[in-house]
Amino acid sequence: MGFLMKLVVKVELHDDRDRRKAMRVVSSFEGIGSLAMDSKDNKLTVSGNIDPVKVVNKLRKSWHTEIVSVGAAKEDDGKKDEGKKEEGKKNDDQVANLVKAYQTYYPMPITYYYVLHEETTSCVIC
Repeated sequence: MGFLMKLVVKVELHDDRDRRKAMRVVSSFEGIGSLAMDSKDNKLTVSGNIDPVKVVNKLRKSWHTEIVSVGAAKEDDGKKDEGKKEEGKKNDDQVANLVKAYQTYYPMPITYYYVLHEETTSCVIC
């Protein structure tokens, strides 16, 4: 991708060790501009020249991960041209299409639980 992206994901992290591991996993990608973790809401914000699909796939290998938002990163240069606005809309449409395609091919995994239930028998001569 040739433009700056901002990705916000909610990751189910249980302790500080998981937080450190998630930050290490995401920081291994090339093109990361900034990386921030909101420990209160378990939200991880990644911005830079990244592929959001690859980042989410990597996180989903170890933790339950939900995409909160994906979009073009805002630049703080104070200039707002109509061309940039149109380009931003075009990028947002591309991102929306990427997210739809991702969700089509990689649906949320279904978790099954197996509960072992032992029956007690009142047999005396077992």
